[in-house]
Amino acid sequence: MQHTLLLNASYEPLKVVPWRKAITLWCQGKVEIISVYDREIRSVSISFKLPSVIRLLRYVRMKRRFDYVPFSRANIYARDEFGCQYCGRTLPATDLTFDHVVPVAQGGRKGWENIVTCCVTCNRRKGGRTPAEAGMRLVRPAARPHSAPAIRITIGLRHAPDSWRDYLYWNVELDDS
Repeated sequence: MQHTLLLNASYEPLKVVPWRKAITLWCQGKVEIISVYDREIRSVSISFKLPSVIRLLRYVRMKRRFDYVPFSRANIYARDEFGCQYCGRTLPATDLTFDHVVPVAQGGRKGWENIVTCCVTCNRRKGGRTPAEAGMRLVRPAARPHSAPAIRITIGLRHAPDSWRDYLYWNVELDDS
């Protein structure tokens, strides 16, 4: 299905939304349609072109937190450098598991400061105990990273519709393929 590029009132790209959400925002009077696809949407009483680019009529202030790192599997592996935090061995992701430093049964929470990567052998040896109770030590303490260890690009350059290219800021040369 087609997606629609949502721009702020200042023409700054905010995000990509499903075309149905774009139509809902337009019907609510919150956006104006800047560009359309060739495809037409029809109902019993009305038909119109599918929106490709829409712009908010009111400016939305965006908080940009450059120091925020999402808590995710990929980011935990990257923070711990794909290594067991008990024995120090570097392993492929398929051979690693997660361990709660303070077990959930003892009040441990799911978060940056309590989850580490470890090998299956060390995870079994530690069991439902703290590292001190199991006679084990962490290679490095679990902590929230200061910068994003894993970066994810959410839109492919080659698959962006031509109507979006005027509003996305490219710093690479685009090709026709």
